[in-house]
Amino acid sequence: MSTKTSELLATAAAGTATVVRNISDDQLSRPTPCPDYTVRELLNHLYDVVVNFQALARKQPVDWSARTEHLADGWRDGFAAETVRLVTAWSDPAAVEGDSPGMGLPQETLGAMALIDLTVHGWDLARATGQRFEVEPDVLAATHGFMDRMGDTGQRRGAFAEPVPTTADATDLDRLLGRTGRDPAWRP
Repeated sequence: MSTKTSELLATAAAGTATVVRNISDDQLSRPTPCPDYTVRELLNHLYDVVVNFQALARKQPVDWSARTEHLADGWRDGFAAETVRLVTAWSDPAAVEGDSPGMGLPQETLGAMALIDLTVHGWDLARATGQRFEVEPDVLAATHGFMDRMGDTGQRRGAFAEPVPTTADATDLDRLLGRTGRDPAWRP
């Protein structure tokens, strides 16, 4: 089975897992477009996101304060495996029904949160490590839809920084990045 959420997550996860697979150990201390995170710290955060959103798909509680060091032997393959588990968790139609018991948001909104994290942090990591990063149009449409609904709330709660203005000829990806408080022209 699949859901629209799992299909979008599968598409986004593939691109982000490729970026993660191509990060070399000597790039782990580099800065990222997220000023509070180095590449290593952002990888650990994104790993936590992928694992926690699996539990949220099953409507189980998560501890967002827990910080785990995931970058042990085989972490690149481990991340790819966790993204497969994420997609599988959101493939169950029950995952997108109702509200999250722990977060009080519609389950579909949580799935979109996972999607935006995979997409934007995938770009963050690609940009920090000098990799290309492309996002499929359906993922971009879904993430812009999420920002239309939840962007202001996310900004008030500290999930997104102040929007960065983009030019009239900006790509859909650049506009999404600007909406989440990132400078699409950021370079390490």
